[in-house]
Amino acid sequence: MQASIISIGDEILIGQIINTNASWMAQRLNEIGVHVYEVVTVSDTADHITQAVDQALQQADIVLLTGGLGPTKDDITKKTLADYFESGMEFHQEILDDLNAYMQKRGRPMLESVKSLALMPSKCEVIRNLKGTAAAMLFEKEGKILVSMPGVPYEMKDFMERVVLDRIKQQFNTPTILHKTIICAGQGETVLAEKIKSVTESLPPHIKMAYLPNMGIVRLRLSGSGEHGATLQAEIEDYTQQVWDILHPKYAIGYDKDKLEEIIGQILLEKKATLSTAESCTGGLVAHKITSISGSSRYFEGGAVCYSNRMKQELLGVQTSTLEQFGAVSEECVKEMAQGAVKNFNTTYGVAISGIAGPGGGTPEKPVGTVWIGVADKDRVFAKKLSFPRTRELVTAVSATMALVFLRRFMLEIV
Repeated sequence: MQASIISIGDEILIGQIINTNASWMAQRLNEIGVHVYEVVTVSDTADHITQAVDQALQQADIVLLTGGLGPTKDDITKKTLADYFESGMEFHQEILDDLNAYMQKRGRPMLESVKSLALMPSKCEVIRNLKGTAAAMLFEKEGKILVSMPGVPYEMKDFMERVVLDRIKQQFNTPTILHKTIICAGQGETVLAEKIKSVTESLPPHIKMAYLPNMGIVRLRLSGSGEHGATLQAEIEDYTQQVWDILHPKYAIGYDKDKLEEIIGQILLEKKATLSTAESCTGGLVAHKITSISGSSRYFEGGAVCYSNRMKQELLGVQTSTLEQFGAVSEECVKEMAQGAVKNFNTTYGVAISGIAGPGGGTPEKPVGTVWIGVADKDRVFAKKLSFPRTRELVTAVSATMALVFLRRFMLEIV
C-alpha cells in the first residue's frame, strides 16, 4: 500500500516555513502500514497542482494534499481539484453554520470571501473542520483516494486522526508495522553497530535496524512488518532486549521518546539529589536542557555562565594559578569549576564545561572544537577532553549533550 504526500505553497518552496506537515503525516501513515512513496512540494499554480495530482494517482493508492484551501485568491486547490475530477460545485449549509459559529466565537465579521468556503465540489466527500474554517475534501477514483486538507498543522492533524487514518485502514488491507527505538548517548553509530553486530546479523528479512544519529544521541530503531501483530510484537521485543543487554548501562539510556535530560532528572529524583551547572562556551545551554523538563525545580538549584576568567574565579572559586598555568580550557580548570558549583551552590552534583567554540580563538595546542567537561560531587571529580572540529553551533550543541552524558555516567558510577 503506497501513499503520496503533496504539500502546496510557495512559502515552503522559498524556505519561509519548514514543511513539518509532511514528516508528521509520513510517520502516522507508516504506523498503520502505509508506505510513503514520495513527498512532493508544489507551487500555488493550477498546472503544477494538477500535474502533481495526476502523477501521484498513477503511482500511489492514497494521495494526501495540504495547503491552498483558504478564502483568498491564492488558495486555488479546491477549484483545481474540482476541475481535475470534472466536478461541479454545491453549497453546504452545515459548513456555513460552522463558519458562522467560528466567526461569532472569535468576534470576527463574516466576510463574503469566507462564505465561499461553504461551496464544495459535488463529487467529493466533505469532512467538516472542527478546528478552523476550511473543510477537507475526499475524492475517490478507481479504488484510490485523494484527501485535500488545510495546511495549518493542528487542523491537518485533527482531520488525519479523526477521519483520514481510520478511513484508510477500513478501505485498504494494511499490514502491521511496528517500531521500537533504543536511545543511545555518548557513542557514534559506527562503534554501536560493531557492538551489536551479532544481533543485527541475526535479524529476519521482515525486521530491520536503522541508525539515526543527532548531536551526540543515536537512535537505534528496530522496524518490522507482518500480518500477525502479536507475533511481530514478540519478535521486536526480543531483539530489542538483546540490543539493550549489550549496550546498557553505558550507552543505551532509554526507549522511544525518552530524553536524556528527562532521564537525568529521574536519576536525581531517585537519589534525592540536586544539581548545579557551571558553563562557559555553552552559554547556559546545559541549564536550559535541564529546565526544559517540567518539575526540574525539584532537583535543579541553578547555575552560572562564567565566560570570563574573572567570573570563573569570583563565582566558582577557580584558582588564579590554575588559569595562569593551564588556561581556562583545561582539565584543571574544568574540575575546579565543577567542584566550585557543588560548593558554592550547595548541590549534590555539579557539571561544568569550558571550551573553544570558534570560529576564532583556537591555537595549535587547543584548536577550535576543544572542549573539557567536568563533573563533581563532594568527594569525587571527573574530567574528559573532547574534540568537535565543527561549527560554533554544533560545538555548543554537542558539548551540552555530552555534559549530560558524563553527568549520567558519573551519577551511576560507570565513567
